Amino acid sequence: MTRRPSRPPHPALRSLTRALPVTPATVLLLLFLAGPITYCISIAFTDLQLTGQAEDSFVGLENFRTAFGDEAFRNAVWLTLVFTVVSALLGQNTLGLALAALMRRASKPVHTLVGGIVVTAWVLPEVVAGFLLYAFFRREGTLNAVLDWLGLPTQNWLYTLPILAVSFANVWRGTAFSMLVYSAALDEIPKEITEAAEVDGAGGWRRLWHITLPMIRRSIGTNLMLITLQTLSVFGLIWVMTRGGPGGRSQTLPLFMYEEAFQKSMIGYGTAVALLLLVVGSLFSVVYLRLLRTEV
Repeated sequence: MTRRPSRPPHPALRSLTRALPVTPATVLLLLFLAGPITYCISIAFTDLQLTGQAEDSFVGLENFRTAFGDEAFRNAVWLTLVFTVVSALLGQNTLGLALAALMRRASKPVHTLVGGIVVTAWVLPEVVAGFLLYAFFRREGTLNAVLDWLGLPTQNWLYTLPILAVSFANVWRGTAFSMLVYSAALDEIPKEITEAAEVDGAGGWRRLWHITLPMIRRSIGTNLMLITLQTLSVFGLIWVMTRGGPGGRSQTLPLFMYEEAFQKSMIGYGTAVALLLLVVGSLFSVVYLRLLRTEV
C-alpha cells in the first residue's frame, strides 16, 4: 500500500503559525504604546484642561497656531536646538570620539580610571546628576571656588549662562555612551589599514580624516541619532539645575510643555507642543537615516 504524499500547509496557515510567537508582544505594543500615542494625538486637537472645565471640545489646529504665535514657544524651540547642538552634536559626540581614540593608546591603569569616571557619570540618575552639577555651577559652588583660588573672575553661571551650563552638564553626563559606541567602532578597523597609512607617511590627522572617520561613518550616524533623541527629551537635569530660568533662558521644549500642561493646566496645548517636539526629533532622525544609507 503506497502512502500518499502529504500536502504542504496552506500559505495562510503557515503565515498564522509564524505570527503566533510575536502576537503577545504585538498586543502589548498596541495596548501600551500605540494606544497612548493615539490618545495624545487626539487630545492635541482639543482644549482639554486639568481644572475649571466641564468637558473638552475639538479646536482643530488652534493649539498649533497658538504655539507658533507664542514668543515663549519660539524661544523654547531655539534653546532646544542650541542645547541639542552644543551638548549632543558638538559635546558628547566629539568628546566621546576623542576619549575613545585616546584611550586606545593609554596604559591600562589610565584606561580603567578614565573609563570608570566617565561611565559613573553616565549611570547616575538624572536628578542626582542635576544636583551635582547645580552644586558645581552655583555662585558658591566648586567652579567659582577653583576660579577664585586661581585668581580668575567668578560669576553666577546659572544666571549669566544658564543654557551653556545645562549643556555642559548634559555633556558630562552623557559622553560615556558615545565613548562606548566609538570604542567598539574603532576596534573593528583592521590594524593593517592604519599601519599601511603610517608606513606611507600619513600623520594622525590625515589618518583620522581619510581612514578612521569614513570607516566608522555608520557608527557616527547611529550615535548621533541616539544621543540627539535622548537630548531632546532631557527634562530632569535642566529642571533640577535651573527650572528653565532665569526668565526662560534655559527653558527647552520639554520644560515648556510641562509648564503649559501641568502648571497652567492646558493639557491640549501642552500635548500639541509635545507633538511638535516629536516632529523635531523625526526631522533629525530622517537626516541621520540618510547618512546611514550612504555607503562608505
